Amino acid sequence: MTVQYIFELFGVFVFAISGALAGNERQKHDWFGIAFCAFVTAIGGGTLRDLFLGSKPLVWFDDMNIIYAVFAGILFTGVFYKTFDKWRKTLVLFDTLGLALFTIVGLEKAQSFGANNFIAVLMGMFTAVMGGVLRDTLINKTPLIFMEEIYATACIVGGILYLLLDGFGLDRNLNFIISGSVIIAIRLITVKYNISLPKFYKE
Repeated sequence: MTVQYIFELFGVFVFAISGALAGNERQKHDWFGIAFCAFVTAIGGGTLRDLFLGSKPLVWFDDMNIIYAVFAGILFTGVFYKTFDKWRKTLVLFDTLGLALFTIVGLEKAQSFGANNFIAVLMGMFTAVMGGVLRDTLINKTPLIFMEEIYATACIVGGILYLLLDGFGLDRNLNFIISGSVIIAIRLITVKYNISLPKFYKE
């Protein structure tokens, strides 16, 4: 079992938690509704990535560990929900962890299919953010990618850094950790200090 695979499963786990927290925070769903929201968040981005890349079967069709990781995230959220509810910012934390892990996993998957650097970074970003976009759309919430927050941009920066460090021959696992940590740092710092990108048009 590679470090990358462990990170991928952990990314699924934390995104499932993120989806479950978001679903219950917004709509107070029953267990089925929460599970559906968690599944969409955890596998939505990877599914779209695989469809774009023409990867068959879809990653979660071929690996039951991914399904188990989603269920583990749902159960973990159910058991510790009161604790999470006391610290409302835990949703941001789990969402950020998922962003970091899935960006690099998606980038590497695109590279394995022969994608150029631009497409690889784009697929990394898609893998990271599209599950959250689908989740927020389902619960009738404006997706973070459309709000005044540095979200997808953090994934792009982390993806570019990964390619640069890879070009210098840095160990793959160490690169994974460094680039993912940069994504986490950018996201958390920008949320804490309310930093955003300039608006496209100001009246």
